Amino acid sequence: MHTITQPTSPLSLKEWAVAVKALGEGHQIITIRKGGLYEETREFRLENNKFYLYPTYEHQKPEMVKSEYHGLLQETLAGWSPEKQTVEIAYFAEVTDDIELMDEEKLRALAPFHIWTDNFADVRLHWKKTKPLHILFARVYRLDRPVEIAIEEAYKGCKSWHHLLAAIPGQSFAPVLSDEEYAQKKEAILQILGR
Repeated sequence: MHTITQPTSPLSLKEWAVAVKALGEGHQIITIRKGGLYEETREFRLENNKFYLYPTYEHQKPEMVKSEYHGLLQETLAGWSPEKQTVEIAYFAEVTDDIELMDEEKLRALAPFHIWTDNFADVRLHWKKTKPLHILFARVYRLDRPVEIAIEEAYKGCKSWHHLLAAIPGQSFAPVLSDEEYAQKKEAILQILGR
């Protein structure tokens, strides 16, 4: 069993605020990636297995989130406006597994394990058809003192990764799910993926 430490690198993964909330509240342990529009390689690469979660608001589409999670989506939008100059970093994640997937049936079978609609998953799968989806299994930790940082110009645009320009102070944190809860969810998903 390795000891988890807070990321020393300022690397962060950009994700819809509703997905960050779902990961941060233990509703899901996976995120599905194929790459941002402006990735240097035009495809997703896991730059580090430990990173902060950076919530993004501007591209969230309610029709891409299952109706039972619309309340979660509304919670993320309370107090947010396009003029907002700061964003809150409350979580970091450690990727325990990165599984590539091209199989539509298996992707459909993952539906109970995430907040997105089938349509969202399909769009991700069919965009750049020859490239696999990455199913990232993220063990998420909540910082005791979330940090408000300025939204820099460098953070804008459709990139998956960026380096935070503000330091996140070292502090205590706690796993969102217990070891047992995480292991159970992970096992159920790996069975679907045939691993």
